[in-house]
Amino acid sequence: MDCFALTVRDHVAHLVLNRPEAMNTMNPAFWRELDEVLTSLHREGSARALVISSTGRHFSAGMALETFGGAISLDDSSPEGRAAVFDLLGDLQSTFTKLESLRIPVIAAIHGGCIGGAVDMVTACCIRYATADAFFCVQEINIGMVADVGTLQRLPKLIPLGLAKELAYTGRRLPAQKALACGLVNELFDSQDAMLAAALQCAAEIASKPPVAIWGTKQVIHYARDHSVDDALKQMGWVQGAIWSNAHVREAIAAMKQKRAGEFAPLAPLKSFGD
Repeated sequence: MDCFALTVRDHVAHLVLNRPEAMNTMNPAFWRELDEVLTSLHREGSARALVISSTGRHFSAGMALETFGGAISLDDSSPEGRAAVFDLLGDLQSTFTKLESLRIPVIAAIHGGCIGGAVDMVTACCIRYATADAFFCVQEINIGMVADVGTLQRLPKLIPLGLAKELAYTGRRLPAQKALACGLVNELFDSQDAMLAAALQCAAEIASKPPVAIWGTKQVIHYARDHSVDDALKQMGWVQGAIWSNAHVREAIAAMKQKRAGEFAPLAPLKSFGD
Protein backbone atom coordinates (compact mmCIF):
# COMPACT_ATOMS: atom_id res chain seq x y z
CA MET A 1 0.00 0.00 0.00
CA ASP A 2 1.12 3.56 -0.69
CA CYS A 3 -0.78 5.31 2.12
CA PHE A 4 -0.79 2.77 4.94
CA ALA A 5 1.21 0.08 6.68
CA LEU A 6 -0.68 -2.83 8.25
CA THR A 7 0.47 -5.39 10.79
CA VAL A 8 -1.55 -8.02 12.66
CA ARG A 9 -0.03 -9.49 15.80
CA ASP A 10 -1.73 -11.48 18.57
CA HIS A 11 -5.15 -10.75 17.05
CA VAL A 12 -4.55 -6.97 17.09
CA ALA A 13 -4.46 -5.17 13.74
CA HIS A 14 -2.43 -1.96 13.58
CA LEU A 15 -3.04 0.33 10.61
CA VAL A 16 -0.62 3.24 10.24
CA LEU A 17 -1.16 6.29 8.03
CA ASN A 18 2.19 6.37 6.28
CA ARG A 19 2.55 9.50 4.13
CA PRO A 20 4.18 11.90 6.62
CA GLU A 21 5.73 13.97 3.83
CA ALA A 22 2.19 14.85 2.71
CA MET A 23 0.84 15.21 6.28
CA ASN A 24 -1.11 12.00 5.66
CA THR A 25 -3.64 13.75 3.49
CA MET A 26 -6.44 11.75 1.94
CA ASN A 27 -5.77 11.30 -1.77
CA PRO A 28 -7.67 8.88 -4.03
CA ALA A 29 -5.31 6.02 -3.11
CA PHE A 30 -6.05 6.66 0.58
CA TRP A 31 -9.74 6.05 0.09
CA ARG A 32 -9.21 2.98 -2.08
CA GLU A 33 -6.66 1.37 0.23
CA LEU A 34 -8.59 2.11 3.42
CA ASP A 35 -11.75 0.64 1.97
CA GLU A 36 -9.89 -2.50 0.90
CA VAL A 37 -8.19 -2.96 4.28
CA LEU A 38 -11.40 -2.52 6.25
CA THR A 39 -13.28 -4.89 3.96
CA SER A 40 -10.56 -7.51 4.38
CA LEU A 41 -10.42 -7.20 8.18
CA HIS A 42 -14.20 -7.39 8.34
CA ARG A 43 -14.39 -10.53 6.22
CA GLU A 44 -11.41 -12.47 7.62
CA GLY A 45 -12.37 -12.38 11.29
CA SER A 46 -8.84 -13.07 12.57
CA ALA A 47 -8.19 -9.61 14.07
CA ARG A 48 -10.14 -8.84 17.22
CA ALA A 49 -9.36 -5.13 17.53
CA LEU A 50 -7.95 -2.43 15.25
CA VAL A 51 -5.65 0.45 16.20
CA ILE A 52 -5.23 3.32 13.75
CA SER A 53 -2.23 5.60 14.25
CA SER A 54 -0.13 7.89 12.09
CA THR A 55 3.36 9.15 11.30
CA GLY A 56 5.04 12.52 10.97
CA ARG A 57 3.96 15.84 12.44
CA HIS A 58 0.20 15.39 12.14
CA PHE A 59 -2.29 12.56 12.35
CA SER A 60 -3.84 13.82 9.10
CA ALA A 61 -4.41 17.18 7.45
CA GLY A 62 -7.59 15.90 5.82
CA MET A 63 -8.52 15.77 2.17
CA ALA A 64 -5.60 16.06 -0.27
CA LEU A 65 -5.47 19.07 -2.55
CA GLU A 66 -5.74 16.93 -5.66
CA THR A 67 -8.96 15.45 -4.31
CA PHE A 68 -10.21 18.88 -3.32
CA GLY A 69 -9.45 20.08 -6.82
CA GLY A 70 -11.79 17.49 -8.22
CA ALA A 71 -14.45 18.31 -5.65
CA ILE A 72 -14.32 22.03 -6.35
CA SER A 73 -14.72 21.42 -10.08
CA LEU A 74 -17.68 19.08 -9.68
CA ASP A 75 -20.48 19.83 -12.12
CA ASP A 76 -23.04 22.00 -10.38
CA SER A 77 -24.54 23.32 -13.62
CA SER A 78 -27.02 20.52 -14.23
CA PRO A 79 -29.26 18.18 -12.25
CA GLU A 80 -27.23 15.25 -13.58
CA GLY A 81 -23.99 16.75 -12.32
CA ARG A 82 -25.46 17.53 -8.92
CA ALA A 83 -26.81 13.99 -8.66
CA ALA A 84 -23.27 12.73 -9.24
CA VAL A 85 -22.12 14.77 -6.22
CA PHE A 86 -24.56 12.81 -4.10
CA ASP A 87 -23.24 9.48 -5.39
CA LEU A 88 -19.59 10.47 -4.98
CA LEU A 89 -20.13 11.55 -1.38
CA GLY A 90 -21.97 8.31 -0.71
CA ASP A 91 -18.90 6.35 -1.75
CA LEU A 92 -16.62 8.35 0.55
CA GLN A 93 -19.07 8.21 3.45
CA SER A 94 -19.40 4.45 3.14
CA THR A 95 -15.65 3.98 3.66
CA PHE A 96 -15.63 5.73 7.03
CA THR A 97 -18.90 4.03 7.96
CA LYS A 98 -17.02 0.74 7.62
CA LEU A 99 -15.02 1.80 10.69
CA GLU A 100 -18.28 2.03 12.60
CA SER A 101 -19.77 -1.18 11.21
CA LEU A 102 -16.55 -3.23 11.40
CA ARG A 103 -17.06 -6.40 13.41
CA ILE A 104 -14.29 -5.39 15.81
CA PRO A 105 -13.66 -2.25 17.92
CA VAL A 106 -11.50 0.51 16.43
CA ILE A 107 -9.14 2.67 18.50
CA ALA A 108 -7.77 5.91 17.03
CA ALA A 109 -4.38 7.11 18.33
CA ILE A 110 -4.20 10.80 17.40
CA HIS A 111 -1.24 13.17 17.53
CA GLY A 112 -0.76 16.67 16.13
CA GLY A 113 -3.44 17.94 13.80
CA CYS A 114 -6.64 15.99 13.17
CA ILE A 115 -8.11 18.19 10.48
CA GLY A 116 -11.09 18.13 8.14
CA GLY A 117 -11.60 14.61 6.82
CA ALA A 118 -9.54 13.24 9.69
CA VAL A 119 -12.27 14.36 12.10
CA ASP A 120 -14.79 12.50 9.94
CA MET A 121 -12.54 9.46 10.27
CA VAL A 122 -11.88 9.41 14.02
CA THR A 123 -15.48 10.15 14.99
CA ALA A 124 -16.39 6.83 13.34
CA CYS A 125 -13.99 5.00 15.69
CA CYS A 126 -14.97 3.48 19.03
CA ILE A 127 -12.23 4.93 21.23
CA ARG A 128 -9.96 7.94 20.77
CA TYR A 129 -6.63 8.47 22.53
CA ALA A 130 -4.60 11.63 21.87
CA THR A 131 -1.34 13.32 22.70
CA ALA A 132 -1.38 16.53 24.70
CA ASP A 133 -0.36 18.52 21.60
CA ALA A 134 -3.20 17.21 19.45
CA PHE A 135 -5.97 19.40 18.10
CA PHE A 136 -9.14 18.90 16.08
CA CYS A 137 -10.48 21.21 13.37
CA VAL A 138 -13.64 21.06 11.26
CA GLN A 139 -11.70 22.64 8.44
CA GLU A 140 -14.36 22.45 5.74
CA ILE A 141 -16.13 25.65 6.76
CA ASN A 142 -12.83 27.54 6.35
CA ILE A 143 -12.77 26.67 2.64
CA GLY A 144 -16.41 27.48 2.03
CA MET A 145 -18.07 24.09 2.22
CA VAL A 146 -20.09 21.91 4.57
CA ALA A 147 -18.31 18.98 6.25
CA ASP A 148 -19.82 16.07 4.38
CA VAL A 149 -18.24 12.70 5.24
CA GLY A 150 -19.56 12.10 8.77
CA THR A 151 -18.38 14.81 11.17
CA LEU A 152 -21.72 16.64 11.36
CA GLN A 153 -23.57 13.38 11.87
CA ARG A 154 -21.30 11.78 14.50
CA LEU A 155 -19.65 14.66 16.38
CA PRO A 156 -22.93 15.90 17.98
CA LYS A 157 -23.36 12.41 19.46
CA LEU A 158 -19.92 12.55 21.05
CA ILE A 159 -19.75 16.12 22.45
CA PRO A 160 -22.27 18.77 23.55
CA LEU A 161 -24.36 20.05 20.65
CA GLY A 162 -23.43 23.68 21.26
CA LEU A 163 -19.71 22.89 21.07
CA ALA A 164 -20.20 20.83 17.92
CA LYS A 165 -21.99 23.78 16.32
CA GLU A 166 -19.29 26.21 17.41
CA LEU A 167 -16.56 24.09 15.85
CA ALA A 168 -18.54 23.50 12.66
CA TYR A 169 -19.56 27.14 12.21
CA THR A 170 -16.20 28.75 13.01
CA GLY A 171 -13.53 26.26 11.97
CA ARG A 172 -11.74 26.91 15.25
CA ARG A 173 -9.27 24.42 16.66
CA LEU A 174 -10.33 22.24 19.57
CA PRO A 175 -7.21 21.63 21.70
CA ALA A 176 -6.55 18.26 23.27
CA GLN A 177 -7.31 19.33 26.83
CA LYS A 178 -10.73 20.61 25.85
CA ALA A 179 -11.32 17.51 23.72
CA LEU A 180 -10.66 15.43 26.83
CA ALA A 181 -12.92 17.59 28.99
CA CYS A 182 -15.86 17.31 26.58
CA GLY A 183 -15.44 13.55 26.07
CA LEU A 184 -14.20 13.50 22.48
CA VAL A 185 -11.04 11.68 23.58
CA ASN A 186 -10.74 9.08 26.32
CA GLU A 187 -7.26 9.93 27.56
CA LEU A 188 -4.29 12.21 26.87
CA PHE A 189 -0.61 11.27 26.82
CA ASP A 190 2.61 13.24 27.00
CA SER A 191 4.20 11.46 24.05
CA GLN A 192 3.16 9.64 20.91
CA ASP A 193 4.98 6.50 22.05
CA ALA A 194 3.09 6.42 25.35
CA MET A 195 -0.21 6.97 23.55
CA LEU A 196 0.42 4.20 21.05
CA ALA A 197 1.47 1.80 23.79
CA ALA A 198 -1.77 2.53 25.65
CA ALA A 199 -3.85 2.08 22.49
CA LEU A 200 -2.22 -1.26 21.74
CA GLN A 201 -2.66 -2.36 25.35
CA CYS A 202 -6.35 -1.49 25.20
CA ALA A 203 -6.65 -3.43 21.94
CA ALA A 204 -4.89 -6.41 23.53
CA GLU A 205 -7.36 -6.37 26.42
CA ILE A 206 -10.26 -6.32 23.96
CA ALA A 207 -8.67 -9.15 21.97
CA SER A 208 -8.53 -11.30 25.11
CA LYS A 209 -12.34 -11.36 25.41
CA PRO A 210 -14.69 -13.66 23.47
CA PRO A 211 -14.83 -12.07 19.99
CA VAL A 212 -18.53 -12.78 19.54
CA ALA A 213 -19.32 -11.06 22.87
CA ILE A 214 -17.32 -8.01 21.75
CA TRP A 215 -19.21 -8.11 18.44
CA GLY A 216 -22.53 -8.19 20.28
CA THR A 217 -21.50 -5.37 22.61
CA LYS A 218 -20.58 -3.11 19.70
CA GLN A 219 -23.87 -3.89 17.96
CA VAL A 220 -25.89 -3.09 21.07
CA ILE A 221 -24.06 0.15 21.94
CA HIS A 222 -24.50 1.57 18.45
CA TYR A 223 -28.16 0.56 18.29
CA ALA A 224 -28.83 2.10 21.72
CA ARG A 225 -27.20 5.35 20.61
CA ASP A 226 -29.70 5.76 17.77
CA HIS A 227 -32.92 4.31 19.28
CA SER A 228 -35.16 4.65 22.30
CA VAL A 229 -34.37 2.78 25.51
CA ASP A 230 -37.39 0.52 25.00
CA ASP A 231 -36.41 -0.37 21.43
CA ALA A 232 -32.79 -0.90 22.47
CA LEU A 233 -33.77 -3.24 25.29
CA LYS A 234 -35.78 -5.35 22.87
CA GLN A 235 -32.83 -5.45 20.47
CA MET A 236 -30.62 -6.49 23.41
CA GLY A 237 -32.82 -9.52 23.96
CA TRP A 238 -32.55 -10.59 20.34
CA VAL A 239 -28.76 -10.17 20.32
CA GLN A 240 -28.24 -12.02 23.59
CA GLY A 241 -30.52 -14.82 22.46
CA ALA A 242 -28.52 -15.13 19.25
CA ILE A 243 -24.99 -15.23 20.68
CA TRP A 244 -25.25 -16.48 24.29
CA SER A 245 -22.65 -19.15 25.07
CA ASN A 246 -22.44 -21.04 28.38
CA ALA A 247 -19.04 -22.32 27.26
CA HIS A 248 -17.69 -18.80 26.80
CA VAL A 249 -18.91 -17.73 30.24
CA ARG A 250 -17.38 -20.79 31.90
CA GLU A 251 -14.07 -20.27 30.09
CA ALA A 252 -13.95 -16.55 30.93
CA ILE A 253 -14.58 -17.21 34.62
CA ALA A 254 -12.07 -20.06 34.73
CA ALA A 255 -9.42 -17.89 33.03
CA MET A 256 -9.95 -15.11 35.59
CA LYS A 257 -9.67 -17.51 38.53
CA GLN A 258 -6.59 -19.19 37.10
CA LYS A 259 -5.04 -15.87 36.04
CA ARG A 260 -4.48 -17.00 32.46
CA ALA A 261 -5.58 -15.94 29.01
CA GLY A 262 -8.94 -17.28 27.91
CA GLU A 263 -9.29 -19.42 24.81
CA PHE A 264 -12.11 -18.34 22.52
CA ALA A 265 -13.12 -19.08 18.95
CA PRO A 266 -12.53 -16.31 16.39
CA LEU A 267 -15.34 -14.71 14.43
CA ALA A 268 -16.25 -16.82 11.45
CA PRO A 269 -14.84 -15.64 8.10
CA LEU A 270 -17.45 -14.09 5.85
CA LYS A 271 -17.84 -15.69 2.45
CA SER A 272 -19.37 -14.26 -0.68
CA PHE A 273 -22.01 -16.18 -2.55
CA GLY A 274 -20.22 -18.68 -4.75
CA ASP A 275 -17.07 -18.90 -2.59
